[in-house]
Amino acid sequence: MALMFTSTPSIKKAVGLINEVDQGKFPLVVSRILQKLHLKDEHTFSEDEEEKLQTTLGMSGQDLELLLQTLEFFLHQAAYHTAKPAVLSQQLSQLGMDQSKVDAIVESWTTNGRDVVQKLRQRTLMPNQLADINWRLNLQMAQSTETKQKLPNALFELGVHREGQDDKERIRVEFTHDELYQFYNQLETIQKQIDGLS
Repeated sequence: MALMFTSTPSIKKAVGLINEVDQGKFPLVVSRILQKLHLKDEHTFSEDEEEKLQTTLGMSGQDLELLLQTLEFFLHQAAYHTAKPAVLSQQLSQLGMDQSKVDAIVESWTTNGRDVVQKLRQRTLMPNQLADINWRLNLQMAQSTETKQKLPNALFELGVHREGQDDKERIRVEFTHDELYQFYNQLETIQKQIDGLS
């Protein structure tokens, strides 16, 4: 298993903050982060909740932000590597985290990890997705300067769905025979690389 975490100054500081958190409250914070980890562009806690958390944990806003971001980072890395509990435990311990905090993270990961990984896999990385394709072949037989010619071309209309919008954007692309053949070869290369990853 690859090393998931490197001990940087900010991670060292965050681990120190994690070690200071009350053991009764810490598992609740970790559990909440795991519940929201798959949601893009959404904070784990609202502003009001963060203010209450600052008071409850006795931390400044800056320290709380570092603590939450670091815990999110740890859990994202665990999800990315689909970390086994023993490996996660070992790597968190190597950062100097108290064993009680390591146990809380690992227990929460063991309970919710599989579900989190599934939800993250379903999340799209790009806000635009191809929804449909229409195509048509044309044959240009003449031009004002030439009367006898055969120029085949392919017209594609791509229906692109933007995240958060109901209607599709239509993108039109035209290929000559050579351009289409080149594009096909690029798609073949991409397909081989995808097949190699799965």
